[in-house]
Amino acid sequence: MSATRRQILARTGASVAGIAFTGALSELFAGTAVAAPLSGGHAGYGPLVPDPAGLLDLPAGFSYKVLSRQGDPLRSGEGPVPSNHDGMGAFPGRRGRVHLVRNHENRVTGRIGVPVVDGLTYDPAAKGGCTVLTLDGRGEVLDERVAVAGTAVNCAGGPTPWRTWLTCEETEDRAGTNGYTKDHGFIFEVDGADPRRTGAVPLTAMGRFQHEAVAVDPDSGIVYETEDAFQHPFGLFYRFLPKKPLGGTGSLRAGGALEAMRVPGVPDLSAVREPGTCFERIEWVPVPDPLATGTPIRHQDFGPRGITHAQKLEGCYWGGDPRTGGAVYFVSSFARTKDGSAATHFGQVWKYEPARRRLTLVVVFGPDTDVRLPGESPDNICLAPTGGLMVCEDGDGAQHVFGVSRKGEVYPVARGAQNIGTPDAPEWGEFAGVTFSPDGSTMYVNCYTPGTTFAVTGPWYRPPVG
Repeated sequence: MSATRRQILARTGASVAGIAFTGALSELFAGTAVAAPLSGGHAGYGPLVPDPAGLLDLPAGFSYKVLSRQGDPLRSGEGPVPSNHDGMGAFPGRRGRVHLVRNHENRVTGRIGVPVVDGLTYDPAAKGGCTVLTLDGRGEVLDERVAVAGTAVNCAGGPTPWRTWLTCEETEDRAGTNGYTKDHGFIFEVDGADPRRTGAVPLTAMGRFQHEAVAVDPDSGIVYETEDAFQHPFGLFYRFLPKKPLGGTGSLRAGGALEAMRVPGVPDLSAVREPGTCFERIEWVPVPDPLATGTPIRHQDFGPRGITHAQKLEGCYWGGDPRTGGAVYFVSSFARTKDGSAATHFGQVWKYEPARRRLTLVVVFGPDTDVRLPGESPDNICLAPTGGLMVCEDGDGAQHVFGVSRKGEVYPVARGAQNIGTPDAPEWGEFAGVTFSPDGSTMYVNCYTPGTTFAVTGPWYRPPVG
């Protein structure tokens, strides 16, 4: 299970060499059943070796394969591979196959839109959506096709227990805005094995807002959702109670109730500064108008006690100790008083335990703490099968994927090449959508621009170097 695009690590300014954090670092690695039992991740695989092909530098013993590049023909013949590769999820298929579902964060200005395909297109005027690559047991691409089209600004999302991908529109543009013919700001379900099973149906009961990521409680079927809003009033943390929980593909279409989290006495989560701070008896308040037909949800009237906001709510994933009912982790990637937040931070990681109705601040990122992360603007993350984190960098200059062990040790995993072989692309392309194959043998990662999808194999489980 991955948490994608600007999820756990905060975006920092261009002049900052790294960020630091305080709190229970080990909590970051309790997010999946795969990662939690392992000893702590590797401390590194050695120095990066320059790639003779000039695309991707890796440690000795590792190799990559380019699975897909924007502009190349889709194997399905539906059109070119779209641009702006972003969030991604890998799902097991039959006979050892892997279905790699990939978001395309295209706005109306996107260079190459997701091709319009009958039965898979929501709004023909929108350029976003998802494509899916099907790989065989040797990692070879068998097929690449459109999974959903006509959506907008598909940034992140999350997997379901029944092995589909929930792709999120990070916009709330209405029909008639930017040329769109339909309202946007929805979640769409994508079946990587058979996209026509899910089609292009907005899950409207799950709300219309600037969606970022989702996580599904595998026991109750409740879906938790983050809202990526950086302007005041800021976004909310939601839960969706489906009428048909855990009913498999299409069950979320049956509808349900959307609620927003209220932390009594805390109108803004940025005001909480001390890791370990707990709030008991968290309240969930029905959303007055989930479709935001007249007013965006975060502006709506939640009564005299108000609602709890947070700037830039992004990452969301399920984990924790199943013996205590598990937990959902979610992230505020930054907060700034100049934007209207109660306090400034470089990122918070929160844990909500449904069985206990308890919310805990796990980690705070900031400039005055002990463990530092390298690079500039750390962004996408995933929980690796070795028990550590893989972190995508999004900033100026050379871009990296870094690893972070449970002890806070940071090491380079990959470095992108200048222009990544495309002269008219940005000088350096950020990484996005990092995720692992179901068996943990392959790391998949995107270069956002120019859109490129890599598969990286090697001795992921070998002992740490040195």
